[in-house]
Amino acid sequence: MSSPECGTLSPVLDTLHTGVAIYDAASGAVIDANARMEEILGYSSDQLRELSVAEYTANTYPHTESEFHNRLSRAANGSPQQFVWRAKRADGELIWIQVFTSRQRPTADRCVHVEVRDITRHYDTHHRAELFWRVLRHNLRNEAAIIIGCAEQLMNGSESEPPKEVVSTILSRGEKLGNIATSVKQIEHAVTDSQTSVARVSAAGAVRDIANRIGAEHPDADIRVSERKRMWIDVNDAFEYALAHAVENAIVHSNDEAPAVEITVGPSPNTGRAEIRIEDTNPPIPPEEIAALFSPTVTTSTSHGSGIGLFVMKWCVESLGGEVLFESRNSGGNAVCLLLPPKQFPDSMMTD
Repeated sequence: MSSPECGTLSPVLDTLHTGVAIYDAASGAVIDANARMEEILGYSSDQLRELSVAEYTANTYPHTESEFHNRLSRAANGSPQQFVWRAKRADGELIWIQVFTSRQRPTADRCVHVEVRDITRHYDTHHRAELFWRVLRHNLRNEAAIIIGCAEQLMNGSESEPPKEVVSTILSRGEKLGNIATSVKQIEHAVTDSQTSVARVSAAGAVRDIANRIGAEHPDADIRVSERKRMWIDVNDAFEYALAHAVENAIVHSNDEAPAVEITVGPSPNTGRAEIRIEDTNPPIPPEEIAALFSPTVTTSTSHGSGIGLFVMKWCVESLGGEVLFESRNSGGNAVCLLLPPKQFPDSMMTD
């Protein structure tokens, strides 16, 4: 149904590669949308007319429905808007879109013309470059400085036998440099190959396979996997990288002789997406580590973070159209949630 004041879009706009819609600035409702808009969000025009903005916004990101409404109001008042938004498609996949809003006509105060472009690949490339620059400026530089300092201490020392703690520091920092290089390669692999070699699997089955492998490498750890409801997800190497980092972090940062890790698989109560929740009893993840994940332009020495394992989790899960959340548990410890788009049960596995 269209508004007499706003009218409908011309069928010619269905040939565009840019999503176009008319919004009612007062209600935030879609009045009409072209074919590309339907393709970007995964909903038909009829469905979009019935949905609130919140239903196709990633509600776990700091992009709220009220902010979107404010942007529409400003545009309706004659102030065009341009902004980046985290949208949630009908299939649960999260994408980055660039939005342009302007008043449709001077005489149509409540009608806003909206153009939308899917910029997910561009956004990922841009922020991956920012991440690598951060790694070069901070992580690699800091580790190299420590190794050089220890080497100078050995060269200037008078002891015939080098102090064990100095040698140990050089070895551990050298190993850390190697881990950083591996993590960067994993992120690059996840982003560049996110659409290839994808397999549809049972979420709990995929989690158990990775948990069993990590359990064999850490025999003292108690890793438990429980399934609240069977769900299916699309995975590739990026999924394994993300989950492995989450589980291994829970183990290596534990102060217990037998680290306990609880992994629960099931639908997210808030979004319906497949949720893989990894819980530990460790000290809280430092706030600056988490803040650095979501503030890519901040590169001060106090906020850039000491490692990039969390970045691997974030980038790998986002390459699969999902997202990562970090929580502090009321009972103590951390919870890392991997949220992924749920998929349909594979036809080849259908039973009676």
